[in-house]
Amino acid sequence: MTTVASFEIDYLQYLAPDGKPLHKTMPRFAKDSKNLVELYKQMLLVRTFDSKSVALQRTGKLGTYASCLGHEAAHIGIGSAMRPEDVFAPSYREYGAQFMRGVQPREVLMYWGGDERGSDFAVPRQDFAWCVPIGTQCLHAAGAALAFKLRGEKRVAVACVGDGGSSKADTYAAINSAGAYNLPFVLCIINNQWAISVPRSAQTGAKTLAQKGIAGGLFCIQVDGNDIIAVRAAMDEALARARAGNGGSVIELVTYRLGDHTTADDARRYRGEAEVKAAWEREPLIRLRAWLVGQKVWDDEREAEWKIECGKRIDTEVDAYLASRTQPLESMFDYLYAELPHDVAAQRAQALAWEARKP
Repeated sequence: MTTVASFEIDYLQYLAPDGKPLHKTMPRFAKDSKNLVELYKQMLLVRTFDSKSVALQRTGKLGTYASCLGHEAAHIGIGSAMRPEDVFAPSYREYGAQFMRGVQPREVLMYWGGDERGSDFAVPRQDFAWCVPIGTQCLHAAGAALAFKLRGEKRVAVACVGDGGSSKADTYAAINSAGAYNLPFVLCIINNQWAISVPRSAQTGAKTLAQKGIAGGLFCIQVDGNDIIAVRAAMDEALARARAGNGGSVIELVTYRLGDHTTADDARRYRGEAEVKAAWEREPLIRLRAWLVGQKVWDDEREAEWKIECGKRIDTEVDAYLASRTQPLESMFDYLYAELPHDVAAQRAQALAWEARKP
């Protein structure tokens, strides 16, 4: 019997969980410690935002919210690698990547507060809004990538999907399209080990999630999603490959969801305390901070000062969100159809009648 093809998946990691380097040399961007300090500061900002958002939801000032706790390295690494002219198609918790691209925290809060104006980003105008339907954002990114190729533009479309979403037909279709048409497309599979209450072990028989891109003919790699240096290095390579016309990539970022799936979830019902405790020992901020302290470019005093600054920045964003004027009731009817269908027009009239009866 003759072997017609063989494949393997490489694993990329630069920092151990304790912050010790695993290689003698670092990627070019990481050789300047100032770059890593800035990335770490952004990770702290996102964690501050996340904590504040959960508190807002618990006090009735925000709707259901999807926490990004534990995903900071994955998200910041993705967003920091992209160019402004690229296009990002997120799922519903990649706030760090979006902040790096110019989305404001107040816009995130407006969205989760039930105001769709939060999806109308001031910057960047070309990025897609949050996608709660699982996996469909991958097709949006593949379509954008096809447009870039047809126009001859040196732009890349990047999509994020979770480990559960990587099993959806939409995700496979995007992968196949990207390979068939040699598109400038990067799919980031954020493997946080849990698709709500379904563990990674029950989701697929594949040894890695990265290998799902092999059938589509894409370059595939698995990285330590808690190691921002590895995330950024993998993204830099994938984006350069796509921009040069050498096709798309699938990057699996192995991390852990430290919080609940959303604020409507209680993860204690389906996963053990020991598992979560072990994950906290591998979380992304600990290792990068240890590296920076070892390089003598960060310390407790700088961290305390920056946390105060983060708190002020996020408080300003929260105040802006809370001060935003609620849209009139009829707005939920008025921006979908050029002419309202009769049944929807009747619903609109009924809703306004109910509203008028309020004391």
